[in-house]
Amino acid sequence: MDFFIQSAFAQDAAAPAGGSLASLLPLVFLFVVFYFLLIRPQTKRAKEHKQMVDALAKGDEIVTNGGILAKITEVGENFVVAEVSPNVEVKIQRMAIASVMPKGTMKTL
Repeated sequence: MDFFIQSAFAQDAAAPAGGSLASLLPLVFLFVVFYFLLIRPQTKRAKEHKQMVDALAKGDEIVTNGGILAKITEVGENFVVAEVSPNVEVKIQRMAIASVMPKGTMKTL
């Protein structure tokens, strides 16, 4: 049985040195694919959302992550006060705003 083990060790010692670079190539390729398909689009969306939240102003019509359509009446540092219907105002965290709607959307619904 010793002659089988010795031949296995001899086979590992004769492996070419360039094999380690070739074994890393698929891993690098996978990282590049993940970067362009997952990481980059997600950071782009996060940047666009942050710009949208920073540009909020009084009078903007918004939709929250929960699907509530409201009109901003007051803008604070971390929260906005939005009017859902006449005489009904709610305080909403700025990051919970999903999108800004065109002016007049609340009147058409």
